Amino acid sequence: MLTYPKIDPVIFKVGPFQIRWYGLMYLLSFLVALFLCRYQLKERGRAELYPLLENLLFYSFIGLVVGARLGFCFFYYPDYFLTHPWEIPAVWQGGMSFHGGAIGAILTGYFYLKKKGEHFLYWADLVIVPAPLGLFFGRIGNFINGEIFGKPSNLPWAMVFPEGGPIPRHPVQLYESLVTGLFLFLLLWSIRNKPWKEGAKLSFFLIVYGILRFLFEFLREPGQSFSLLFGWMTMGQVLCLGMIFTGSLLLFYIHRK
Repeated sequence: MLTYPKIDPVIFKVGPFQIRWYGLMYLLSFLVALFLCRYQLKERGRAELYPLLENLLFYSFIGLVVGARLGFCFFYYPDYFLTHPWEIPAVWQGGMSFHGGAIGAILTGYFYLKKKGEHFLYWADLVIVPAPLGLFFGRIGNFINGEIFGKPSNLPWAMVFPEGGPIPRHPVQLYESLVTGLFLFLLLWSIRNKPWKEGAKLSFFLIVYGILRFLFEFLREPGQSFSLLFGWMTMGQVLCLGMIFTGSLLLFYIHRK
């Protein structure tokens, strides 16, 4: 059993103002995405598109944060937040949904690019390449917060989490950060210049991430991933099936086109 490193989720605070590790991970995700997307544009000889890229990422980031919070509230706890709507903006209390964030970022990016007369799938393939690094940083933030821990385990690397009782558990946040974050990024980075049809890389991400996240849900401790169907399928898995279906549908559309 490994000892859980008790890291204060708050980096520093001045009065009511706090800087938290989880929030810093969002900022790092944005900066890394900006750097790697600029690098891809430079590879393609399209440096003149930097200003458009910066605006796209800025608006998509806002859509991601809003969508992540709304997704958490209404995918997982709709009854509570419909009766306590004033708590919906309270992001500092924790609670963000990847699937909601993805929907928010995609919709915001789509409407921004449509307004600019740009082709959505071209930009989606560009931005999706560094997207898994956002998952990597996000899961590290979850680990620091001691949240989204796994089910009980007797493996040598199991940990006792502060909110998980005295039982050693899977550090599933670290599993996901390495597999759906770092590994998936390296995979997408290796194929970034492949002459695939526009939208194929976005489809690839939606399908592969959906499958990986679906499997990791089996290791999570039921909490916000409560059972919905057949006594075992969680909300997270239902949303992952939606991702896999959407990615497959997009891939079918691309090849038909």
